[in-house]
Amino acid sequence: MRFCYHARHNHARHNHARLGLAWGLVAMLVVIGVTGAANAAEKGRIGVELNKLEAVGESCRAYLVLANGTGSVFKSLKLDLVMFDPDGIVQRRVAVEAAPLTAGKTTLKVFDIAKMSCASVGKVLLNSVMSCETAAGPMDDCLANVSVSSRTKQPLIK
Repeated sequence: MRFCYHARHNHARHNHARLGLAWGLVAMLVVIGVTGAANAAEKGRIGVELNKLEAVGESCRAYLVLANGTGSVFKSLKLDLVMFDPDGIVQRRVAVEAAPLTAGKTTLKVFDIAKMSCASVGKVLLNSVMSCETAAGPMDDCLANVSVSSRTKQPLIK
């Protein structure tokens, strides 16, 4: 009888340990999900994440999360974005002013892609950075300092 008690007691202890491990993994995944955009911008870089696309009438609303991992405040960061359909054909080109961007801060930029359904967006290309200016003045080669990622089924590439 004593053997059965210990077997059940050990089994319960193992279940509690498994439950604790499972909750720890869930917590870790939540933290990774919440900090995903921030991690997209390593120190000295700007992370641009395509976070969400949603239908709004005949248009598609895009949500970009920008994480400024630099020590600079950006007065201008104009992104040249190109939308491709699922077959890889260019559908639309949009200029998006993402600034102002505070140093070390994550921000959200929302814009509409007029007369284009979200279902017709196959991927988004960050073609160039049209304007890049910090409080200290214009910066060269901003595109090289941008990291891109996407949480949607449509990739954001550069």
